[in-house]
Amino acid sequence: MNQDKLKKAAAFAALAELEALAPDSLIGVGTGSTVNHFIDALASSGARIRGAVSSSEASSRRLAAHGIPLISLDEIDALPFYIDGADEIDYGFNMIKGGGGALTREKIVAAAASRFICICDASKRVATLGRFPLPVEVIPMARVQAAREIARLTGGEPRWREGFVTDNGHHILDIHGLAIDNPRALETELNQIAGTVTNGLFARRGADLLLLATAEGVQRHDRQSSATSSR
Repeated sequence: MNQDKLKKAAAFAALAELEALAPDSLIGVGTGSTVNHFIDALASSGARIRGAVSSSEASSRRLAAHGIPLISLDEIDALPFYIDGADEIDYGFNMIKGGGGALTREKIVAAAASRFICICDASKRVATLGRFPLPVEVIPMARVQAAREIARLTGGEPRWREGFVTDNGHHILDIHGLAIDNPRALETELNQIAGTVTNGLFARRGADLLLLATAEGVQRHDRQSSATSSR
């Protein structure tokens, strides 16, 4: 089974997690290729939801194209689920996200949700985060200074993602050469650097449920119970 088929399998598995939702419920929707499959699957499923809170302009366009109403986070009191992928996820449910550059809005919507469901293929599961470059969103005037501080703090190599501007009008520095033993601490430390908006470590708000697509089926890893099942 190729990677795209695995992504689709994870996306369809996420639909089953939403079966208990009332017809007027809202969901949070992330960004990326696996989430695109989820949006398409949601639209074709006939699920009756009130609408979606989107984490990026790209996802908003895809949701709107399917006729799924877009709801602002400021308009709601509760968000039961947030569905998103990951660039890497470790066995403690900590993640690196932001390969698509939507990390800040993803982090905001994830923080508002009661339950974060991560959908990805088996290649994204790692023992130690850092093989995938860690994105840091910075305001443009702070890019060079922030890169110096990041290099000093982490020992990694920050590289400017040239030609890319986030939906918030900011720049991305991708940190290469890391092996992240304490994701929660590093997430906090990076956010203290002046000019940093946020970074792509999702450790303080990690995933609650991982739907991991493998050649043998989709594995369901629940953080609370630390249980694994396949479907």
